Amino acid sequence: METKSIEQVSPILTSASADLEKQQISERRDLVRAVHAINATELFGENYELTFVFDRQSKRTLIRIIDRETKEVIRQLPNEYALRIASQLRAE
Repeated sequence: METKSIEQVSPILTSASADLEKQQISERRDLVRAVHAINATELFGENYELTFVFDRQSKRTLIRIIDRETKEVIRQLPNEYALRIASQLRAE
């Protein structure tokens, strides 16, 4: 069995995955900066802030507006109802 061709492809795949990871890190950093900038402008009011949360159960990123003092969720996208429907559809 010849492995030379596999060995030649392996560094290319490693390089591509490293480039993708660097790009994802850069995109996350840009997103964090954008959220901080939005929250600094008090776009949603002085007591509210925008947050992004990864929901492990649904494996989705949730966008939330929360009360800074109480940490209560004021609004969420997608909302709980949509998450439940998606979960039920996946289960069928």
